[in-house]
Amino acid sequence: MSTAAPHGAEVVIGADHPALTGRTGLGSSVGIIDSGVHPTHPHVGGLAGGIAIEDDGSLHGDVLDRLGHGTAVTAAIHEKAPRAELYIIRVFHGSLSTNIEALIQALDWAIDRGMRLVNLSLGTANPENAKPLAEAVARAAAAGVTIVSARADGSRIWFPGSLPGVVGVELDWDAPRDQVRIELSGANILARASGYPRPIPGVPPERNLKGVSFAVANTTGLLARFLEGRSGSPVADELLGVSRISEPRAPEPGPTRR
Repeated sequence: MSTAAPHGAEVVIGADHPALTGRTGLGSSVGIIDSGVHPTHPHVGGLAGGIAIEDDGSLHGDVLDRLGHGTAVTAAIHEKAPRAELYIIRVFHGSLSTNIEALIQALDWAIDRGMRLVNLSLGTANPENAKPLAEAVARAAAAGVTIVSARADGSRIWFPGSLPGVVGVELDWDAPRDQVRIELSGANILARASGYPRPIPGVPPERNLKGVSFAVANTTGLLARFLEGRSGSPVADELLGVSRISEPRAPEPGPTRR
């Protein structure tokens, strides 16, 4: 059973946080729903498995990334959690778009296989998609699967990232790439992270891919690392425990002078 987080509980997890010390993401499984991956890319590492889902719902094993987005997202996650088990779920084919049926099918594929985390560096602003996505989020929560997804980009609100129970991610351009700030309030989990991907040698950051997609990936990678060796409790509960430990104590009262 999940413990409701008090209003305003907050934790900042970065590379130097004690909760990440010595952890590499070992044992954390991550489903990455995106455009696939270049499996031989030096920033990606080994993959645990994958599937491609076409718009008509048909399945096949070609997860090769022809768009580049999924490879960059996977690289950011692997950078943070190099020993996490990464599963590629390709739903983007000719462009960075798909339909709601294929997205739900991809989520269910990850849920059925017990992924600890699902990275959705994507979203939909169509309110008609909120109900089927909320139902998928509920199925994920019942199976112990946490979805990490874009919550907002400027004034636009995205689903499923804005739904309760999802780790909804927003951009913080000033945040270090190895840090995520998480606010917990009831079933709502808001993360703020850098929108820069893993650097490419010789390519200036302003010419590389960037945006909320990579804030999501940076958050997922740090959470995968954080969850190594933990009990399997809901992610909010695990984070709440760290936030309580991290709360500064009030100073002990000094001696009273008479």
